[in-house]
Amino acid sequence: MDITTKLALVLGLFFFTFLLNLPFGYLRAKVRKFSFRWFLYIHLPIPLIFLGRRMSHLDWRYIPLFVAAALIGQLSGGNLVF
Repeated sequence: MDITTKLALVLGLFFFTFLLNLPFGYLRAKVRKFSFRWFLYIHLPIPLIFLGRRMSHLDWRYIPLFVAAALIGQLSGGNLVF
């Protein structure tokens, strides 16, 4: 796999992770902290991100980048006002 393909995969999965966590962050901000739903809203996107990483054949070294994208998405979603 050449560097441009890998960069495109990493950036694509980064933005996928960010966008996937936006609605979950919004929902998480509306429930009581440390409740069951709060826990679910944080952890439900993780299997989809894992599958995306595995299907794109990216190794474990990129996980911190995707954790950062998930955190940014959760926090940004929590700050959304409708």
